[in-house]
Amino acid sequence: MIQPIHRNRRQFLGIAAASVAVGLNLSRTADARAANAASPRQPKTTAGNSASFDTLKQVDAGLLNVGYAEAGPADGPVAILLHGWPYDIHSFVDVAPLLAQAGYRVVVPYLRGYGTTRFLSPDTPRTGQPAALADDIVALMDALKIQKATIAGFDWGARTANIIAAAYPERCKAMVSVSGYLISGQEVGKAPLPPSAELQWWYQFYFATERGRDGYNRYRREFAKLIWQLASPGWAFDDATFERSAQSLDNPDHVAIVVHNYRWRMALAQGDGHYPELDRIVAATPSIAVPTITMEGDANGAPHPTPAAYARRFSGKYEHREVRGGIGHNLPQEAPQAFSAAVIDAGRMA
Repeated sequence: MIQPIHRNRRQFLGIAAASVAVGLNLSRTADARAANAASPRQPKTTAGNSASFDTLKQVDAGLLNVGYAEAGPADGPVAILLHGWPYDIHSFVDVAPLLAQAGYRVVVPYLRGYGTTRFLSPDTPRTGQPAALADDIVALMDALKIQKATIAGFDWGARTANIIAAAYPERCKAMVSVSGYLISGQEVGKAPLPPSAELQWWYQFYFATERGRDGYNRYRREFAKLIWQLASPGWAFDDATFERSAQSLDNPDHVAIVVHNYRWRMALAQGDGHYPELDRIVAATPSIAVPTITMEGDANGAPHPTPAAYARRFSGKYEHREVRGGIGHNLPQEAPQAFSAAVIDAGRMA
């Protein structure tokens, strides 16, 4: 049963328009892939200023009672927007109204361990393995009777979208993935990287220790704010914007999910055996055939591969867009117009 939770907020304000540059364009046909110049179709975008979502809802889906925001017409094409760590649904607070105005039914769920999403059973393992996150979203689609959707995200959300697109292409109309192809199994995670690359993943090593778990639990907000600053050095977010999202980290399962996610990636923790087929697909790192637009901000301070490293992972209709103007890791919140345009354009590619 879906239960609405009403929250007071200011009315959505208008989102200022400016010029956007889309740099590297790796459009590919079935026979060839080539890098092209900037596309004039992309508007410049700046961070918006919507206060919050009108209403949050709750629905039982799979192992969870999922909290989510919804906008737009109930009979519109569906866009599911997935946040990352340490962010939350407000990464899409300015994207959602833009897509709703374009006729989309927009669903923005809290991932397991965030916000109002809760486990239905105290006995369910609090795991953060990528297969579990993907299964959660498919279960949410089933609960909301969504057969097919354009799935878009960044960070954990992009990885989750990648897995769904690879494992359930019949459920994924199209995909938008910030930082490209992010499916990676435990065997890959075992392999050491050059020191400069390992340095970028410093928090992964921190979470590998019990001291790190205790430290993250004690300093969640300080930790999250540091990640925001490092990952988006050009984003001048204010305290109110940060606190609005930081509240989602107070979820009672948050620390366990985050720590397990990063320990799993380094093969320091076993996954929940509930997802054998999805785990097999993750380990195989398959190509993705659904129509896809990948995106990257020109000032992303978080670890991320180069577009050339993953372009051939996409075997269907494909395009890459670089968003310029000091845009960092939280691309949907920093550049909502560019992100919403990519969702709409990806849907048109299908």
